[in-house]
Amino acid sequence: MSTGKEQLDVDEDFTAGEADDAEPVAEVAKTNLSKRRTIDNLLEERRLQKQLADYDFDL
Repeated sequence: MSTGKEQLDVDEDFTAGEADDAEPVAEVAKTNLSKRRTIDNLLEERRLQKQLADYDFDL
């Protein structure tokens, strides 16, 4: 527990802009992952449809 009497080290070089830069990168990563999943799902669906079209039903 803190008693309020402890001296805290302060980083004098810190600027508020540095913290704001990290959030858009995470947002872009989420967007890219979402797009990649959508593309993967479409490719999987196309592959399955091709397999179904090529399947010989007269076995």
